[in-house]
Amino acid sequence: MNAEPHLTAPNGIRYVAKNLRLDLRLIAGMIAPDSRVLDIGCGDGTLIAHLARERGCDARGIEIDMAEVAEAVARGLAVMHGDADIDLAHYPDQAFDYVVLSRTLQAVERPREVLRQMLRIGAHAVVSFPNFGHWRVRWQLFSRGRMPLTPTWDRPWYETPNIHPCTIRDFFALCAVEGYRVESWLAADQAGMRAPWRRASRLANLFGEQGVFVLQRTPNVRKDRPA
Repeated sequence: MNAEPHLTAPNGIRYVAKNLRLDLRLIAGMIAPDSRVLDIGCGDGTLIAHLARERGCDARGIEIDMAEVAEAVARGLAVMHGDADIDLAHYPDQAFDYVVLSRTLQAVERPREVLRQMLRIGAHAVVSFPNFGHWRVRWQLFSRGRMPLTPTWDRPWYETPNIHPCTIRDFFALCAVEGYRVESWLAADQAGMRAPWRRASRLANLFGEQGVFVLQRTPNVRKDRPA
């Protein structure tokens, strides 16, 4: 059986650009200056605008919502209309240093294939997603027997775009199966008022409302399981 790596968070991840959404701030701090970046599901281009302005990145985006694309293009950003489930196959190998997927993994039709494509066209994949293993989700399922409604999972099941919810432990397991090295990661509070998890913790999957990961494609995946 494939085991997950220790739940160890990286050193040196810091908050930047307080006007950005929490996970975008964390992602921005993980990306090296002067990098080539593709942001999948970039919305109105808030992250790529920050990366270009503050970190000197060649930052581009694709977005499925035409209204968001139009807004980004009107701001002078390099954003194209595209679908992560289909259009990543058209990009050449290793075209980017970082490929970003922020809070979208659970909403794509083929998350496993999207991750494969990200690590084909980029040296690093940066992924954030809401953690379905959070204690509020568990408690609502246990106590009410119904799909949870929380500040993170804030739409009823019949309206949500989230079709593949996962936990932090699920994501580690997928990385082990696929042979991805978790270069760095953290679990964070949704509101951003408390510091992200910075040390190994048995409780990250229970109390982290979202996970943020930096991945590389490598066969040398750690095989030890978190407690």
